[in-house]
Parts: sequence; C-alpha cells; structure tokens
Amino acid sequence: MITNRTVFFVLVSCLLVYLLGMFRIPLMDIDAAQYASISREMLENKSYLQVYDLGKDYLDKPPMLFWLSALSMKIFGVHDWAYRIPSFLFALLAVYATYRLALLFYNQTIARLAAMVLATSQAMFLIMHDVRCDTMLMGWVALSLWQLAEWYQKSAWKNLLLAFAAIAGGMMTKGPIALMVPVFAFAPHIVLRRDWKQCFRWEYLVGLLLTALLLIPMSIGLYQQYDLHPGKLINGVPIQSGLRFYYWTQSFGRYTGENYYHEMGHFTFLLENMLWSFLPWILCFLAGLFFAVKDIIIKKFRLPSNEEWISTGGFIVTYCVLARSQAQLPHYIFIVFPLAAIITAKFLYRVFYTDELLRWRKPILIVHAVIFLLLWIAVFALMKFPFPGLSWYVAPLAILGLLRCIQLLFSKTTGTVPFIRAALFTVIGVNFFLNSFFYPNLLKYQLGNTAAAVIDQQQLDKSKLVQYHIDLSRALSFYAQYIIPFKEQGALTKDDIVITKQENLPLLQQHFPGMKTVYEGEYYGVSMLSLPFLNPATRSKEVTKYAIVKLGG
Repeated sequence: MITNRTVFFVLVSCLLVYLLGMFRIPLMDIDAAQYASISREMLENKSYLQVYDLGKDYLDKPPMLFWLSALSMKIFGVHDWAYRIPSFLFALLAVYATYRLALLFYNQTIARLAAMVLATSQAMFLIMHDVRCDTMLMGWVALSLWQLAEWYQKSAWKNLLLAFAAIAGGMMTKGPIALMVPVFAFAPHIVLRRDWKQCFRWEYLVGLLLTALLLIPMSIGLYQQYDLHPGKLINGVPIQSGLRFYYWTQSFGRYTGENYYHEMGHFTFLLENMLWSFLPWILCFLAGLFFAVKDIIIKKFRLPSNEEWISTGGFIVTYCVLARSQAQLPHYIFIVFPLAAIITAKFLYRVFYTDELLRWRKPILIVHAVIFLLLWIAVFALMKFPFPGLSWYVAPLAILGLLRCIQLLFSKTTGTVPFIRAALFTVIGVNFFLNSFFYPNLLKYQLGNTAAAVIDQQQLDKSKLVQYHIDLSRALSFYAQYIIPFKEQGALTKDDIVITKQENLPLLQQHFPGMKTVYEGEYYGVSMLSLPFLNPATRSKEVTKYAIVKLGG
C-alpha cells in the first residue's frame, strides 16, 4: 500500500521542483512570454474586458488567464513568477481533483497513484514554468469532472453548481472545449450503464444558465471590442463578430476550415507527443488503456453500477475529437491527462498490488529500466557538455542519480513498489537538474530577457528604444515592462537607441557615422533546440548576433 508519508514526500518533492522552474527559468517565447506580456499590458492599461497584445487587438485566447495573472502581478509586482502563480495553483487543483475523482470509484491506493502519476508526468513539470492556457484549463476541467461525478452519486446542488461554474471558468480560459470534455467523459459512462434518465435531467438547464451568466463579462468585452467595430483584421482575416469567433470559429472552425491556424493535422500527432509529455508513465498508460477497452468488450459493453468509464471514455472520445482537428499542438491533449492518470493508476494497481496481471511485472521492469537509464544518461550529457561553465559538481550529481535509480529498481525493500519508486525518483530527479541548471543556462540565449536585462543595467531611456530588422520577442516587452516599437530605416533618428541584428550595423553606420555600440550579444530560438546549437563547438553558427546601439553616439 501507499502510505500518507510516501504521498506527502512525493508531492512535496514535486512542489520544490515546480518552484525551482517558476523562480529560476525566464519565460519562453512564444506563447508563455506572449501571455505574460498581454497580462502586464492589461494591468498597465486597466483594460480588463478588451484584450490587447503590443497595443493591437487580440482575439486568440479568452481572458481568464490574463485576468488572474494581471491580478497576481498587481498583488506581487510584475515578475515572471507572479504571472505563473494562478496557473500553478490550478495545476495543484488538477492533482487534488484527480485524486478525489478516482476515490469516488476506487480504493485509496489507486486514488493516490493517480494523483502521483499526474503530478510527476513530464508535462506537469513543463507547464509549471512554460505557462500557457492549458495549465489553468486542466484545473478547471478536472474540477468540473470531479464535481459532476459527485453530483451523479449524491445529487447535491453544491456539486452541480460548482461543476458548471468550473465549466464556465474553463470556457473563459480556452473556449468551448471545457464544456465538451465533461460531455465526452460522461456520455460513454452513461451509455455503457444504460442509465438513460441521466441524459434528460432538468437540473442541466440550471447549470447551463449559471455558466451563461458567468460568461457575460467576457461576452460583453468581445461585443464591445469586435461586434461594435466589425471588420477588424486579426491575422489578416476580417472579424465581423468577436462572439461568433470565440463561440464557434476558434474551436469548431478547426474542423470546418474557418480557423486561421492549420498546424499538424495527422491523427497520431498528439499520441506521438505523449511519448515524451506523459513520461515516465506512457507505456503503462497505453497498456492500461488496452485493458480497459478489452474489459468492456468482454463485458459486452455493459458497465456494472460500481464501475466507471469516465476516465477511459473521456480520454478516447476527447483524443479522437482533438486528433481530427486541422490545427493541433502537443499541449492540446494535456486537458485529459487527469483521466490518463487514473487509467494508468488502475493498471499499476492491477500489476503491482494484485496478482491479476502478475506476468506483466518483469517486462515492465526491464523496459522501464532501459528508459530510466537512458534518461539519466541524457541528463548527465546535458549537465556535462552544452554549458561547460556549470559548476564542477553538477555532472557527478547526475551520475549519483543514475546509480541511485539502479539501486531503487532492484531493491528488495518492503513498502512502495521498486518500479514506482524508481519512476518517481527518475522523473523528479531529471526535472530537478533541468530546472536548476539546464533551462536557466539555455534561456541566457533568448533575446527578450537578456536584452531587457541590459536595458535595466545600463538604465537606457525606454522611450528612445526601437527595434529594427530583428525577430519579435514578446519576452522583451514583458521583461522591459515597455512596448518597444519597430521602425524602418527611413523613420530612424539620431535620438533612437536601436536593437538590431549585427548584420544591419554597416548600413546604420553609413547613415549615422557617430553611432555607438552599447551592447553586443547573441540569441537563439530556444523552443526549437537542435544538436548543433547544444554543441558548444558549432553553436556560433546557429546563433544570431545582435547589438544595442545609440545612433547619435
């Protein structure tokens, strides 16, 4: 069995690694830095119903993330960690809601396993510092699923109202998908139970009315910003109605072709990305999914009253819907990771805490031993080679982590299963090294935060700063706490302080002979890592050199 002490130790360890990422790693371009910049701009302009990005109309995401992050920065100041705090709290809510949802149908061990699986999935460590809407969305959706399940069992109004309030919160975070996932999760569950009366309960109307009421402030903002001013261009497309765009085009337009974005459309894209984002549990999850489907087939698609298919059905239907979209990104599937965690926990329990799937123990241990060893070797390589300036003790610490993992895999001690202990130790340990050493050094090569640090250190006049023929970095506007405009050559004056690529300096020198270089640096798109960049010997060919210059000398 899994003791309270074990759960406490695992979750506290995760919490410490989360916090390392929140406080040590700068915001990454594009999404996280963009959303932080929008939140800062909202706070500065006190424009809470109309959303702007670098002074221009913004329609891509609903405002909940911006509202809560702006509030956090109002309380704590404009810091990257302040931007992350609301999403961090919702991620913790997702872990707790997953535990409570599992506990409604399973024993304490499975519920605790589900919480630990979600908390230690690789995606969770990533989205605690690379904060996008999906971090907060996961919390809203997990809460709505838990409360709806409670309501179906107890018929308490507080559960129903809280569930639909959470749905409204999720819709104001990332759109109608927050309403659809509970439908996708409970519809198969109800059908397999043949519990048809649950499809036609009048209480749903009360819940939907509550959701509609909570959506009014956001809807007013959309109407004022777009419907009253039709024809505004967003991504080069004229928008006639902000309300229609939000409630239809942004979500359902991904299937009709109306949506502007058309990324990665093949069916297995999200599953391929789960191979890393749901580490170290992905193989156990896939096996658990297989057995869940096999079991329901054996039962002739009839679910006993004491079992649930919310987790399996919810994951499968949501995946199929998302995978048919014409626009997919790896983090879109994170919304159902709480359900994946429950599926995984059920499988782990059947393998390691009963004799039901006893023959699976040895293959799982062997395969994962190889995976864990490869992960620790990768960490050692990342600590040893890309950034030679790291402290001498970091790489040996990674070696000690590898040795400890081997010891845990083959230990004979009682208590937590050795495989689970090794898996937890590996994923927490790996992310400790990534958050403490790798990412902070990697982000030194990001344009926005490094240039903003120079601006502050040299106390440059921000009103004179301009950007000229250089890549856009939302991190620059956030960390500089100022929107630095772009200018073309003909508009430049000798009073300007220009941030530009070094290749543009000879041309500027011709027009401004007295030009003075304030700073020279280099940057790289850190979200698109490559081996030539990670190799110090070839890095100089991969980075872009830039400079900050005073045109008037």
